[in-house]
Amino acid sequence: MAVAMVTAAAEQTPTIDEPVYVGTAAVYLHEHSLAYNPEHPPLGKLLIAAGAAVANPHFDAPFTGDQGQVGRHLLYESGNDPWRVMLWARLPVIALTLLFGLVAFAFARELTGVVGGLTALALYAFSPDLIAHGSLATLDVPAAGFVLTSAWLVWRARTRPRLYLPLAGAACGAAVATKMNALPAVPVLVLLSALSVWSGRRPADRTARGRTLGVAAGWAAVVATAATAVVWAAYLVVDPRLRWTSREPVPAVHGLRAVLVDVMPFPQAYRNGMRIQFGLEDRPWQGFLFGHVYTGSRWYYLPVALLVKTPLGMLALWAAGAAALLAVRRLRRAAPYVLAPPAVLLGAAMDSSRDFGTRYALFMPMFLAVAAAAVLAVRRTRLRAAAVGTLGALVAFVAVSSLRTYPSYLPYSNEAFGGPSATHLRLHDSNVDWGQDLGRLADRLRTRYPDERVWLVYKGSGVPSFYGIRAADPRAVPPGRVHGLLVVSDSSVAKARGRLAALIAGSRPVDEVGHSITIYRR
Repeated sequence: MAVAMVTAAAEQTPTIDEPVYVGTAAVYLHEHSLAYNPEHPPLGKLLIAAGAAVANPHFDAPFTGDQGQVGRHLLYESGNDPWRVMLWARLPVIALTLLFGLVAFAFARELTGVVGGLTALALYAFSPDLIAHGSLATLDVPAAGFVLTSAWLVWRARTRPRLYLPLAGAACGAAVATKMNALPAVPVLVLLSALSVWSGRRPADRTARGRTLGVAAGWAAVVATAATAVVWAAYLVVDPRLRWTSREPVPAVHGLRAVLVDVMPFPQAYRNGMRIQFGLEDRPWQGFLFGHVYTGSRWYYLPVALLVKTPLGMLALWAAGAAALLAVRRLRRAAPYVLAPPAVLLGAAMDSSRDFGTRYALFMPMFLAVAAAAVLAVRRTRLRAAAVGTLGALVAFVAVSSLRTYPSYLPYSNEAFGGPSATHLRLHDSNVDWGQDLGRLADRLRTRYPDERVWLVYKGSGVPSFYGIRAADPRAVPPGRVHGLLVVSDSSVAKARGRLAALIAGSRPVDEVGHSITIYRR
């Protein structure tokens, strides 16, 4: 997994979101300002800043612009090497992703033994989604991993609440201080904390039950307080004076949303970030699913996307493991800790207006890798032997499927849906084409198509000219002038309308780059 992620980090150009986070991280380091990217809390960007600081890029403090422009200016207009800056910015996320794999191993080992732990670790390490997003300087894997860590610590707190519950609260706070979409997990983890204290004491009479209930409520409050403290600490590290000077307008929110924002015990910057997120939720985003372009969202989008982008063997083990957790008596007590957090987070994500990819559900391959180990809990000798054999075969199937997509993990889809080369026919955006292959495109054009006229429709944050791509926008000239190579990002192909659709229809595909960019000849 480490090799796959480092390879991807070294070879991929910046994805759409990364310059925003890296630019904001540089602002944190040099100006200690919360002005940029307020819709996401600072902890994940502080991790990215730790790596970017090693690269020590030149920072142009007088530059002003929006958060996207700041990132692009840092990478391409300030004399820095974007390859080096991005690699160092990605390395802390890679390290954290690997550590979360050890959490999955430890969690599953406590439930089903070493073989179960190794099963969970194998499923985690071969997950194409975790490899793809764990190799990027983004916030999705850190937020999901901190939720997993908190759930594991809450589970351990059944025997030692004094040690593990404050740590669980800190991990929960780290998730919420990384991405706001982790907020639905907070009440779940707080309730599970109380459950751990209750189950650890097992009161025998009514008086003891009342006393234990009070103690459980007290420990739940400790978890919530620790989580809140971590959120405040993340903001104070950036700016001890907590100055709020957003460069973007903060929308007003009303009704239940306003009440929710007002009761949050977090800094003003966090609550204004929530307002911005609610404003983003109200936008009419465009989605793409199985060849259909639509405006708005589909409640079933994420389950379908997970079905496409998860290895078939992994899907089978997820289902079998979840069933075993609920069916096997000795594992039933662990089911709420393993299944409730991802279920609540998935429900919240399905209600979102942004159908942009499985990166919004990375908690699924984390938690369900742990659940899959429950298949080994079968007691009967014959059934256990069959379960172990089937499990081994399915894990091997997952490994082969994952290795076959190396080094292009973002556009992975399983064999039932045609593999990575066919993902763009069914999904778009970060599922397949997030701007990651601009550097590979430059190499392809230089080696196979030297001196040819290039017309480019690129979806991403990279600057084509920096990589030596000399191209024009075919949509800016009459169609009759567009001759030579027409290069189009697959997300733009999926949603092509009007002039671009006509240009593609009058061309023939001759090549592809990273399963995310198609080269046509006209």
